[in-house]
Amino acid sequence: MDSSLVVSVVSHGHGSHIQTLLECLACEPAGLVARVVLTQNIPEPDPLAPAGGWPFVLEVRRNARPQGFGRNHNRALAASSEPFACVINPDVSWDARDGVLPALLAQAALPGLALAYPSQRDGHGALQDFERELPSFWNLLRRKLWGRREQRVEWVNAACWVLRQETWQRLGGFDEGFYMYCEDVELCLRLRVLGGALRRADVSIVHAGQRASRRSLRHGAWHVASLLRLWSRPVYWKAKALPLAVPALRGEPS
Repeated sequence: MDSSLVVSVVSHGHGSHIQTLLECLACEPAGLVARVVLTQNIPEPDPLAPAGGWPFVLEVRRNARPQGFGRNHNRALAASSEPFACVINPDVSWDARDGVLPALLAQAALPGLALAYPSQRDGHGALQDFERELPSFWNLLRRKLWGRREQRVEWVNAACWVLRQETWQRLGGFDEGFYMYCEDVELCLRLRVLGGALRRADVSIVHAGQRASRRSLRHGAWHVASLLRLWSRPVYWKAKALPLAVPALRGEPS
């Protein structure tokens, strides 16, 4: 079975992070990463190729003006022919010895509609809260005010996903009505409503991301607008009626 994949990554001036990510991808088994689509949402220098060149096709797209998260990834993957697709953040990295992509591909290749993802740690090794409950008003309030930990896995953030190409096409990619925030929630809910599964692989990545919505009024406004849009979507209410999802991750990966 052909297990090659196309990787879509969007940079917002993430230069050094992009360089590190591409080097991680280059260390994966030969032929695993067939193509990387790097979308530069704002102008920045191109990454530096190693002496022998990248072991995959690197396609750099330069936006004339910034586009939303979902639209960038949808355009990058629109004409893909590789059997698997990977959506990944620019500030992700991992140890080449950990077998991250093979483990994710193994989960995504199992029968059924599915999205595979790894555990996420910050730069200090602490486990992040990447597995989340449905973001209802009350769940968010209890999390914000009382620090309530997630109890179920009803969506996972899009820092690193691997899906079958046919799964991505069936879902139709991200809903581009979300400019930023909640597009990953909505896609996970659509997947689950269709009977699909969120499958965590037994590997970890380092995700250095910081939540801009906590530091920027503009990002905070985008976050609120996205939540209001999510709550208005039929898939949100269908997802609320689904059986309770599996318990959230506790401690180390299983």
